[in-house]
Amino acid sequence: MATFLYRLGWAAFARRRSVLAGWVLLLVVVGGLAGALGKNADAQLSIPGVESVHALELLQNRFPQGAAGGATARVIFAAPDGQSVTDPVRMTAIKQTLAAAAEADQVAAVSDPFATRAVSPDGSTAYATVSYRVQVDKISADSQAQLLATGATARTAGVDVEFGGEATQAQPEQSAAEGIGVLVALMVLALTFGSLLAAGMPLLTALIGVGVGSAGTLALSAVIDLTSTAPILGLMVGLAVGIDYALFISIRHKQHLLEGMPAREAAAMAVGTAGSAVVFAGATVMIALAGLAVVGIPFLTTMGLVAAGMVGVAVLVALTLVPAFLGFAGTQFSRWPVPGLRRRQAKLSTTQSAGSRWATIVTKRPAIFLTAGVVVTGVLALPALDLTLGLPDDGNLSATTTQRKAYDLLAEGFGHGFNGPLTVVVDATTSPDPQSAFDQAGKAIAALDDVAAVAPAVQNPAGDTAIISVIPASGPSESATKDLVGSIRDLQPALTQSTDADVFVTGNTALGIDISDKLTSALPTFLVVVVGLSLLLLMLAFRSIFVPIKATAGFLLSIAATFGALVAVFQWGWMADLIGIQQTGPIISFLPILLVGLVFGLAMDYEVFLVSRMREDYVHGASPKESVVGGFQHGARVVTAAALIMASVFAGFMLSDESTIKSIGFALAFGVLIDAFVVRMTIVPAVMALLGHHAWYLPAWLDRLMPNVDIEGAGLERDHPRTTQGATPPAGADHDRPSPATPEESQPVRQPAI
Repeated sequence: MATFLYRLGWAAFARRRSVLAGWVLLLVVVGGLAGALGKNADAQLSIPGVESVHALELLQNRFPQGAAGGATARVIFAAPDGQSVTDPVRMTAIKQTLAAAAEADQVAAVSDPFATRAVSPDGSTAYATVSYRVQVDKISADSQAQLLATGATARTAGVDVEFGGEATQAQPEQSAAEGIGVLVALMVLALTFGSLLAAGMPLLTALIGVGVGSAGTLALSAVIDLTSTAPILGLMVGLAVGIDYALFISIRHKQHLLEGMPAREAAAMAVGTAGSAVVFAGATVMIALAGLAVVGIPFLTTMGLVAAGMVGVAVLVALTLVPAFLGFAGTQFSRWPVPGLRRRQAKLSTTQSAGSRWATIVTKRPAIFLTAGVVVTGVLALPALDLTLGLPDDGNLSATTTQRKAYDLLAEGFGHGFNGPLTVVVDATTSPDPQSAFDQAGKAIAALDDVAAVAPAVQNPAGDTAIISVIPASGPSESATKDLVGSIRDLQPALTQSTDADVFVTGNTALGIDISDKLTSALPTFLVVVVGLSLLLLMLAFRSIFVPIKATAGFLLSIAATFGALVAVFQWGWMADLIGIQQTGPIISFLPILLVGLVFGLAMDYEVFLVSRMREDYVHGASPKESVVGGFQHGARVVTAAALIMASVFAGFMLSDESTIKSIGFALAFGVLIDAFVVRMTIVPAVMALLGHHAWYLPAWLDRLMPNVDIEGAGLERDHPRTTQGATPPAGADHDRPSPATPEESQPVRQPAI
């Protein structure tokens, strides 16, 4: 593979204009398809086969004219302090507002709060339910805008009007503030290369790759349903790995230039060596993300595939567009030096690096550093014991949104449970007395703990199915509400025996509980798949038994510490004000399983780039400790820069107002930093020093069975023929060389250090 990548890098360098034109053309074509075919990424978090989804499907079949199972919104009316919404003037204005709401597109019905007694005991608050003919993912932006515009009439009468519910959900969008992460990445690149030109190339190539990947995702939305989080997750991952992979190749190119290679040979060798590691690392990330399909949850599978696709584009960009840009730079790769860094850059090329000095310190007292690293990650992981999963609701939104204001007004006027009503469906198609079944179900539910109110049963035209609305006494995210859902479901055997009717619980709260339970049960299976994949791939890469075990154990420490930090910040509220968390609550249900796939892939990136250089030094005769120090001499600086860049990009998304995006950005940034600096930079060298020669043990029979995967391109560096008059072009590539050779391509070539 290294030889093929060498030839690819050589050709991309030589035909740089064609390569750039090809990527630009691809961006234009895919962008055009996205504009013509793309639709809003607004699919709902749903899992086929669970009770709450089955109940929704039942409602859609049994109540076709009543919009049952369709989306709903709530309009909350609040009178000034000490006054009432039942005042004739205010009541008239409220009814006019609701009449206007009923005229909005896609609206099936609007309730009258005065007829349904949806007025708070003190008369200060009232609410109306707006039912739509379509499900929430089919509601148009115009319909939402029309509903939100109806509040003007009531506001002129002194009534505060706010809107909430699933039908008013706004799609999360990228903000300019998230570009701060990109700016920080540019600063880290400038510090790493000491040149604005060299720093700008990885960023520019990554942005082109992200543009192609994002446009492709939007175009595919015409044929697949995407949740609103999927494109943002793809953007987040694609940008981070795109910059990192370009960095890995560019910094190797710079090393080869300093060793005296011609520019084209340096770029080709960088693609053949560092590019091999990029392919391996990228494939690992893609397999881990695509492995989310084994969980069997459609929206999670789609998210994983979108992110995997973005990583795949990033790899292709790194292998083709990056060497093309290196070709445009030529011998001016270090042009536009950053003021004040020239002396530092010269010193770095001639002195021992900080990474090797750190590795020397760690390997002198490996037991102490190993213990310290495990203790730190263990303490950080402790809060994970209190991990609670759930789906976000309007209470997790920013206090400035109308949805959050409506949530607070409803809780203040009616109680927290009104923000998470349960919908109980009684299917009495096989019951000899449906009315008796409805009555018995309502009485049994009303007798349960934590029930604030039970509405009368609403029957379908056939009279064989009914809807019973249940208001819990607790909020939608509280454990008491989850217990109530379980208690209602526990009634089913007795009710079925006495009435021959089936009872199902649905609604947003029940749906969130079912999704969380399903994902929690799937997490161990996925973790086993990822751990097994980790062991297999690393054994193949490093031809060792203990290195993969060590790497996998480190990954598990990183994951545990990340889960702990998530709970402490987003569930317990530690430092919540610092990062703009307005409301604490359960961790978004799909985040842990998504983190396992993402952090695993990213952790393997750093493992590959650090340990592969250790292995090469060991194979060439260095002692175990010397190989660790040598690996850090070559890899610590680039891994440090890559981790800071990736964490910066992820942290930029923490500035989003959307709680789901904020939590994903925080978790990925924290996970990358912990894995890079505590696990890979501290625990890994300590363990390698303690294992000594045993670190590279592999049974002879297994060594014969396994293929030789040269991820560092050592064979290419050993076998590729070069002369003192310039590099020898790869076979069949003579036509790619311009004639005559440029001066920089005629410089003497010295054997690069491995």
